[in-house]
Amino acid sequence: MQVVSSNQPLNVLFLCTGNSARSIMAEAILNRLGMGKFKAHSAGSQPKGSVNPHALAVLRKSNFDVSKLRSKSWDEFATPEAPKLDFVFTVCDDAAKEVCPVWPGQPMTAHWGLPDPSKAQGTEAEQALAFADGFRMLYQRIGIFVSLPLDRLSKLSLQKHLDEIGESQPSAAKQSA
Repeated sequence: MQVVSSNQPLNVLFLCTGNSARSIMAEAILNRLGMGKFKAHSAGSQPKGSVNPHALAVLRKSNFDVSKLRSKSWDEFATPEAPKLDFVFTVCDDAAKEVCPVWPGQPMTAHWGLPDPSKAQGTEAEQALAFADGFRMLYQRIGIFVSLPLDRLSKLSLQKHLDEIGESQPSAAKQSA
């Protein structure tokens, strides 16, 4: 059974508790790397209401358009009029432990947790480095995800790949489909 059978973009939701840094960066990265094959969204269980300035700075430095990025509640994606989600990825440990809403469309899920750069201590440069590192990890994982041959993978095989991507150090062997 194929996972992908439509010419419509696949909807992906990145979840984090505050929806101010990691999930926002993941949304921006997938919308660029997905090249129309994916439509990324992000949300939080307890959204901060604003995007972290360091996250915006990292994205701007890599020439991402940040004008439409906003911190929002996951409730927006649990309504009947919300987009049908194909994938839901948690990018922080707190969101992975929470009871999530029932998502329309029974999406595939995986946990791609990484350290919270907004908790970084130290100088401005050290904090910026924490965000750059989070961006790099997300970019790597999302790059692996978009290269998966979704039209040739069974659901079970795809789930295995999604779980492997979420491991802290995906190896080169795990990157190939």
